Amino acid sequence: MESTQKKSGDSRVNRGDRIKQIFAFVSMVSFGGSAIFGIVSLFGSGLSSQHQQKPTAVAVSQESLLAAQERGYVTVLQREPQNQTALEGLANVRLEMKNRKGAIEPLEKLVKLNPDRADYKQLLGQVKGKK
Repeated sequence: MESTQKKSGDSRVNRGDRIKQIFAFVSMVSFGGSAIFGIVSLFGSGLSSQHQQKPTAVAVSQESLLAAQERGYVTVLQREPQNQTALEGLANVRLEMKNRKGAIEPLEKLVKLNPDRADYKQLLGQVKGKK
């Protein structure tokens, strides 16, 4: 009788362990599936928003880069008003920024410092003609 009760008790314990194992397995599969779904949707939305933001970031960085270069050339010219490299750089940066009016002054100084340079005179004429 004792062995029958022992077998019956063992089978209840085994059945309880088996149910716990099944429940644990189902829980792990559910957690893994929801984690994979979350990761896939995160990367999917991240990639699509990254493609949408790139042109704006590039345009803003290009404008800010040109503005920083302009400030640098102006700073150099405050110390050395005859610096031809800074004058040429400032004129080029302002032309890239579509600031033709601002490019005239450094180009005039370059023509004055280098009267033999036809390219400076030609560029100044083009800029003045297309105000």
